[in-house]
Formats: sequence, structure tokens, C-alpha cells
Amino acid sequence: MANFNKVILAGNITRDPQVRYTPNGTAVADFGVAINRQWKGQDGQTKEEVCFIDVQAWSRTGEIITDHLGKGDPILIEGRLQMHSWQGQDGQKRTKHVVVVESFQFIGRRSQTDQSGQPRPPRQPRQGQPPSQPPPGPPPGPQQQDPPASPDAPPDSFGGEDIPF
Repeated sequence: MANFNKVILAGNITRDPQVRYTPNGTAVADFGVAINRQWKGQDGQTKEEVCFIDVQAWSRTGEIITDHLGKGDPILIEGRLQMHSWQGQDGQKRTKHVVVVESFQFIGRRSQTDQSGQPRPPRQPRQGQPPSQPPPGPPPGPQQQDPPASPDAPPDSFGGEDIPF
């Protein structure tokens, strides 16, 4: 029997990505993503639910996300579902599922103001980078910018910033 484990999410980052390094120097960034869903109930009222997902990005992908994205920023993630398990302080076995990023896209521009209308401070460089690694360079091309829209595509196509969710 074939197995398939693929997750595609588009949502907003719920907390600033936090990068840490394994003993061998591999970066691991942890953050959350919120995905909103709206629908009309049988009574005709609009209803909404929010799903909060824990996300983990490894290596250069994690460093790029940490350097360029923060709380509130939109992101499109492709990855796989992975179960983490550990023993809690009470001795009970705990588990949770995490989406491990395999690729991502910037899907919107970072707003220059926060939700209260105040100017957002610039992103601070990440802390805790291993001294043996060179300073990060610019992100790779495909993750740095949106793909160009087809010249035959209508103006509201998915080639630009207007994603319909």
C-alpha cells in the first residue's frame, strides 16, 4: 500500500519564529500558524473558526523564515505531518502533531503598522547563531519573490499577491 503525507497551509504566523541550533549546528525554527475558516450556518449567520498549527522549519529554511517573517505575517507552507512525543513532568506520555516545512512562499507584504495602527519596528537579526557559521546571505530566489504572472492571465489571477483565502 502506498503512503502519502503532504500538508499545504496558508495562514498567518501567530508568534515570532524562534530559531535554535542542534549540537551539530543545524538550525530549527519553531512557530505557529493560524488558519481562519468562515461559513454560513443553517440559520444564515456567518460563523468562523480558527485552527492553530505548530510548525517547525529546519536548516536554511528555518533561518530565512526567522529573518524575514514575524507574528501576523501571511505564509504559504508545504510540508509533512510529524508526531512528537515526550514524557511530561507528571510522568505521562504526551504527543502532538507538528507540520515540518519542506517549502514555503511569502504570500503578502509585511504591513508597516501593527493592529493598533502603530508603526512596526524593523525585524531584528536572529540571536543564537553558531559562531562557526557565516552570516546569512539573501534568501534564495524562488522563496524571495512571487513568481511572475502569466501575460495572458486576468488581473485577479494567483500570480500576484491576491490569494483568495
